[in-house]
Amino acid sequence: MNKFLIIDGLNLVRRIYAAIPDETDMQSLTERVSSACTKLLRVHRPTHVAIVWDGDEISWRKQLYPDYKKGRKPMPEPLAQGLVALQDHLTAMHIGSIYAAAEADDVIATLAIKTAKAQGEAIIVSTDKGFSQLNHRQISQWDHFNQQYLDIAALEQKLGVERSQFLDLMALAGDSGNKIPGIAGIGPKSAAELLKTFRSLPTLFSSLSNLGAKQAKKLAEGKEMARLSYKLAQLQTDQPLNINLKDFRVIDSPPEKTINQD
Repeated sequence: MNKFLIIDGLNLVRRIYAAIPDETDMQSLTERVSSACTKLLRVHRPTHVAIVWDGDEISWRKQLYPDYKKGRKPMPEPLAQGLVALQDHLTAMHIGSIYAAAEADDVIATLAIKTAKAQGEAIIVSTDKGFSQLNHRQISQWDHFNQQYLDIAALEQKLGVERSQFLDLMALAGDSGNKIPGIAGIGPKSAAELLKTFRSLPTLFSSLSNLGAKQAKKLAEGKEMARLSYKLAQLQTDQPLNINLKDFRVIDSPPEKTINQD
């Protein structure tokens, strides 16, 4: 069975970079990222590995909602200048890069879903909780910095909703980290309570007459914003990849069934 280790490139690199005392020390960054990737290969023993990078194009989310991710700090200049050399070094380590046109998230999600549908296993290396919406038994998420898999049960308990309701929760309450708006005046706790009662957005919005007048008014006025927020939070899993899976085979890995990644 194919086991595809899919690394969220800038999620890994920027966190490692933030811990380096001298921000111009690209040699130290390269060594630390190389060490991290070597450990990932040793721990998970995948048949295939790729590191996916964000691109410079304006994402469809930003085009849809210009305030999306507004206020994010730009990449530090030394890192921006040294990124190509780092990518080349990883390629020399037989860790191939995939370059997204804009956001890496949708490409990662597409890779994971395609792998799972082809009866393979996908392990996403990222601390981004947005990947938790990929509800498939053959897809897991690994937090390299805490050396553990994402605990979905713990996340469900923290958020107060089931995994199948994560997107509905973000539609209602938004996501401050990505500047996804949600509905004004609806916070995470009240959103979770609403979803406990009504289970889904369609049921909720068809049941506003059962709510207090003030809350019903907020929801009615924010319905379109909730739809927009849901769309912004939802990962696309049908991105064109234009890759050949064999290019990402781990060296010395035994031959496995080919997955069509077109």
